[in-house]
Amino acid sequence: MRLRSLLFVPGDRPERMEKALGLGADALILDLEDSVAPGAKHHARREVAGFLAAHQGANLWVRINPIGGPEADRDLEAVLASHPDGIVLPKAEGGASVDELARRLSALGNVTSLILPIATETAAAMFQLGSYAGAKRLAGLTWGAEDLPAAIGAAAAREEDGRYTQPIELARSLCLYGAAAAAVAAIETVYPAYRDLDGLAAYAARGRRDGFSGMMAIHPAQIAVINAAFTPSESEIAQARAVVAAFEANPGAGVLSLEGKMIDRPHLVQALRILASA
Repeated sequence: MRLRSLLFVPGDRPERMEKALGLGADALILDLEDSVAPGAKHHARREVAGFLAAHQGANLWVRINPIGGPEADRDLEAVLASHPDGIVLPKAEGGASVDELARRLSALGNVTSLILPIATETAAAMFQLGSYAGAKRLAGLTWGAEDLPAAIGAAAAREEDGRYTQPIELARSLCLYGAAAAAVAAIETVYPAYRDLDGLAAYAARGRRDGFSGMMAIHPAQIAVINAAFTPSESEIAQARAVVAAFEANPGAGVLSLEGKMIDRPHLVQALRILASA
């Protein structure tokens, strides 16, 4: 499943969901949590369930409310019969929370929906980022920079120049390592300044450089920028093919020379990853 771009859409805005289908995102996240006011959740569940039923095969995910509260079960009971491709789990606290959600999905008769946890939104979650390996239905790991400052008592998530503060940067890094340890995709968090497309391009490029394979979006204008950032260029693909060909021609070699540079097995792993993403 290709997940370069995942666009959040409020679950109580059916007109936006319809419009979002044709905007080029690899997946839509129909939101029942933060973007829906408490009094509108019943309406949002009904709209999301109907939209899911009408658009099977469109790679539609649902962000439910945290499983520690009563709203999550209401979300699941409302939408699972319409077969979402996946569930985005906020306030996740390790592999055990993913397994608990998987148990609830199975108990409600759902055997197909994958799970994408938002893995850094509480202080306790930070100590569980190495626990996701082997979790049931795990599709990837993503993180968030908006809830964590409140959880730890921080005044802000970013420095004046826009960079994350050290505690928030740590959450990003641990999410990346946690995803790698669990052998699943790492999905970069949203870029809130949706009109700043140049800033988004730089942020997304940094994410891909660091090892993220996709990114969440909050506005349709961000989709094309994110898709471009997480799609290998022709020159990258050509270089990756050359690395793979060199090792195929020399299957017993540990180190080779290619275009005047030394390459070894880690270069082959990276080349295969680029070709897979292409």
